[in-house]
Amino acid sequence: MNGDAHGFGRLFPPGTRSPAFHGQKLPLRPRGPFVPSAPKMKFFKYHALGNDYLVARPEDFAGEITAAQVRAICHRNFGVGSDGILWGPLPSTRARFGLRIFNPDGSEAEKSGNGLRIFSRFLWDRQLVGGEEFSVETPGGIVQSTVFEGGSQVRVEMGRVSFWSDAIPVTGARREVIGETLTAGDRAFEFCAATVGNPHCVLPLRQVNAGLARQYGPLIERHPLFPRRTNVQFLEVIDRSNIRIEIWERGAGYTLASGSSSSAAAAVARRLGLVDAALSVHMPGGVIRIELGDDNSVLMTGPVTRVAEGILFPELFRADIPAES
Repeated sequence: MNGDAHGFGRLFPPGTRSPAFHGQKLPLRPRGPFVPSAPKMKFFKYHALGNDYLVARPEDFAGEITAAQVRAICHRNFGVGSDGILWGPLPSTRARFGLRIFNPDGSEAEKSGNGLRIFSRFLWDRQLVGGEEFSVETPGGIVQSTVFEGGSQVRVEMGRVSFWSDAIPVTGARREVIGETLTAGDRAFEFCAATVGNPHCVLPLRQVNAGLARQYGPLIERHPLFPRRTNVQFLEVIDRSNIRIEIWERGAGYTLASGSSSSAAAAVARRLGLVDAALSVHMPGGVIRIELGDDNSVLMTGPVTRVAEGILFPELFRADIPAES
């Protein structure tokens, strides 16, 4: 029996009995304000190649989740820790499920490939879907998703990639953003821009590493060319069937893996004639499989791992989190 539930999970001297056995009431330790009407703020944690998200259901929260709550929950030291929050399932008139995606800085993302795979696995775990294909609506568009191999693999039709500046968006005259140049800090980069429902800046290089992403990623994310900021991928082509990327995610920072980044980088490499239509994208967290259609459509397949589920306590949101942390 777990004595902590009654506050007397301690040992008593030999030959004596716990006061509980004599019908005595033990005082409960103070645990802060108790609001009986407040729902349990449950969370479900998953990762996709080290890119971790929490699923939070609206039914488990009192009202809409706020940007401040998102920042507190996602904080690696003061909260649970995650690369974002998947808020759903939500009602949708255009798809079977609706989904909103929050970055750890509290901003909202249009689409996330890894987030969609995780959300799809969550729906499968809750027996809301089976092995059939189903649709999910995000602010970045509707995708089709399928969970298979006992939930360990998820395939998502990510939609079509566009290189047009007004769709991404990128400032300046309307054009396809291929092979342009930008300056970040002390270095000039050739880049291509793309959208798969969210903005991406892809920089082809001979070799890539985490240091490049950490140094130049934050500068490019907020470059004046990108009015809504951008995700950044540092791209190395290994051969015609394999590429490697390092990722700086808008609103999240350095990231071990990203499904939409993999989609955008693969599409750029294909557009430049460097790879075939089917390829593997290697990231620090692992590998995602991408298949590109002649119409720039993207089919993404990768693993998802269920990690934990638990309950958030209200005092989390009363914590004084330093602004610089």
